[in-house]
Formats: sequence, C-alpha cells, structure tokens
Amino acid sequence: MAGADEAGRGSLAGPLVAAAVLFDYERLTSRDVRQLSALNDSKQQTPEAREALYPVVLRTAARAVIVSRCVRRIDSRGLHNTNLAALSEALARVARPGCVCLSDGFPVPSVGHRQQAVINGDARSAAIAAASILAKVTRDRYMHRADVLHPGWEFAAHVGYATPEHRAAIEARGVSPLHRLSFQSAAYQQLGLEAFELVGD
Repeated sequence: MAGADEAGRGSLAGPLVAAAVLFDYERLTSRDVRQLSALNDSKQQTPEAREALYPVVLRTAARAVIVSRCVRRIDSRGLHNTNLAALSEALARVARPGCVCLSDGFPVPSVGHRQQAVINGDARSAAIAAASILAKVTRDRYMHRADVLHPGWEFAAHVGYATPEHRAAIEARGVSPLHRLSFQSAAYQQLGLEAFELVGD
C-alpha cells in the first residue's frame, strides 16, 4: 500500500512538500505496528509527536520519497498543477507492481498502478498519514531554517501560513523571496495591499 500527501498547499510562503510512503504490511513486526498506531493526520499532531513519528516512518516504510517544489515553480506553473505533479512523482517513485496507490482527498495523475483517492485519507490510511508526517516535518524544518535567513516575518512561528501575525508582518515589511506572488489576487488583496516590493535577494 502506497500513500501520498502534501504540506504547504494553503500557505502564503515557502515550498510545497509532497511525500509518499510504501508499506509492506506483511513485513511489519508487531513492534512496528504498535509504533505506527500513533499515526494520524499530521495537522492533528503536536510538533513533538510529528518529530517522534518521523524516524519511525522512515524505519518501517518499504520505501519513502519526499519531493519539494519551490516558490517560483509554484508561481510559474500554478499551485494546483504543481501539487498534482509533486504527488504523482512521489507516488511513482515508491510504487511497485501489485501495490495500491492512495492519495488524500482527490485523484492525482496516473502512475501506472491501481489508484484510489480517499476522503480524509490522512485519518483513514496509515500510508497517507505516514506521508503526511514526512511532508509536514520536512517543510516545518525548512521554514525554521528560513526564519534565520529571512528574519522579520517570523516564519518559525507560523511556517508560512496566513496567521494574523504573518499578515501583520507582510503589511509592515512587504513580501520576502519566500512569498508566493501568484497568491496576490487571492490572499494578499485581503490585506488591502495593492502592490508588493520584493525584499531581499
């Protein structure tokens, strides 16, 4: 069973990260199963719980792949297309003959294996939940490093999502090189900002 999920689709800044995990349930030990029983939608887990599960997923998965798409690619190709391509690539790289490929919520482009979209998949499929953990932890780690490189937007606190604090920082400072400019019409105009000056390198 292979599952894929993403992190960062709804954020204003930072990359989109997709992950896919292949589990061979016949090879999992009872200890593996006990440790994986804590899996759930990564958004429902504390940061500490996600960090604890991250190495467990990597150890127990038959294969695991993490794919990242940068802000400029999102801007040039569109968020939805970028998301579908990243999820499809991740699934294709873990899939093996005879496996079933699951995606969270909506179908992704064919990867040459049996596929199924699962509504609320990160709460119903261990493989999707495991992929959710890998994607979320990887992206959060990146945004914490970005906070040091791009101080002033508090990326470590909100990891790019549209919190009141993040919106206030944008209003005060403009946008950083990590902000998705293609979101201007949908998100930034809600802040009453008509135009942006790109800050930094």
